[in-house]
Amino acid sequence: MQVRTRFAPSPTGMLHIGGVRTALFSWLYARKHGGVFILRIEDTDRERSTPQAIDAILEGMRWLSLDADEGPFYQSRRYDRYREVIDGWLAAGTAYRCYCTKDELEQMRAEQLARKEKPRYDGRCRERAAPRAGVDPVVRFRNPLVGEVVVRDLVHGPIVFQNSELDDLIILRSDGHPTYNFCVAVDDHDMRITHVLRGDDHINNTPRQLNMLQAMGATPPAYGHLPMILGPDGTKLSKRHGAVSVLQYREEGYLPDALLNYLARLGWSHGDQELFTRDEMQALFDISAINASAAAVNPSKLDWINQQHMMRLPGSALAPHLADQLRALGVDPGAADLAAIADAQKERAKTLKEMAASSRFFFVAPQAYEEKAAKKNLNADTAPLLAAAIEALAAQADWSAAALHAQLEALATARGLSLGKIAQPLRVAVSGSGVSPPIDATLAILGRAETLARLSRGLDAARR
Repeated sequence: MQVRTRFAPSPTGMLHIGGVRTALFSWLYARKHGGVFILRIEDTDRERSTPQAIDAILEGMRWLSLDADEGPFYQSRRYDRYREVIDGWLAAGTAYRCYCTKDELEQMRAEQLARKEKPRYDGRCRERAAPRAGVDPVVRFRNPLVGEVVVRDLVHGPIVFQNSELDDLIILRSDGHPTYNFCVAVDDHDMRITHVLRGDDHINNTPRQLNMLQAMGATPPAYGHLPMILGPDGTKLSKRHGAVSVLQYREEGYLPDALLNYLARLGWSHGDQELFTRDEMQALFDISAINASAAAVNPSKLDWINQQHMMRLPGSALAPHLADQLRALGVDPGAADLAAIADAQKERAKTLKEMAASSRFFFVAPQAYEEKAAKKNLNADTAPLLAAAIEALAAQADWSAAALHAQLEALATARGLSLGKIAQPLRVAVSGSGVSPPIDATLAILGRAETLARLSRGLDAARR
């Protein structure tokens, strides 16, 4: 049997990290088993679903390269199929029309609560044959009255539901629109889904969907319900914790593979391994290794994983991301050697946004110097060093980092100084602060003309 998984977001809000982790696990399982990963947009909530949310979902999936083999499918375009199933169920008695009014249902609920009963539809229209004037009926699924539904959950183990606790679910509203649980069951049947991985907030939907799948004569998929992702304080994830659109992580300068690595480790493990490539995750992912307990986000851990991924990549792979971050800062990267800049900076930055901010001086000469750094490094004592460095560098034919390092090392030795005593005044002069990549790499990237021009301005400042 070919493995077929699906990610089925509702476009009623942003795609956040909880949804991305669900998509990732479904994608990984399909990829590991040579199966099919399906993207399905569950947009039956016509009032809350928006085109903007759909676009954000699709863009987020593209950015993360969680490529679907089939889809995207849209439930809103499958109404004819849903109506076909409902008409068949009405004819077979698997479903029935319910003419109860809103007031009657509210009264029913109030009476059940007064008797300390679980509120649910009592089936009073189950055997009704005649229509009711002035009432547009809903259609309900005739749920079995006896027996039990056993969900053999791949994460939590067997979960048992009594049919007597499940009421007759509305599957078609009075306005003619099908409902969520019904559409999901039909879609999973039609799309031949074999494995459903989704959040454990869907556990109570599962017995209803299983009963409807049984009514269609379908082989039900295996279900695995993933634990929640919590905030660092153990409470429900909110915007203050990071429950933002996944695209916000792109804006903040995280690499897609680093974010996926981080999310995979929220609830799944492979021994003590922390860092995974995409290929490693595909090869090693196993549903049985998913923890049934909720996992809490740790922003510091995400920063560390992102930095590790940046350090493992060549600068050429980081360059396009760095270019985007520079443009976001209003800096035109032009024809600069972004690969060299990324290689020089990747061990010094946790995110690409941070890398771009600390690399801005490569493109825009400092208009002012950091006060504390300038006071210590651009003064009367360092002016002779700067002048000597300018003279030596102006005569330098080979402008590679290695040659520059040798030249500065020789200058320091000649004056009986450590390289740092030469490097720091140069660093402040060219970058405006006391922090930059190694001075030889910094000067090599800036180039001869720009370096000498900035050093001359620094010397002027030191002499004032």
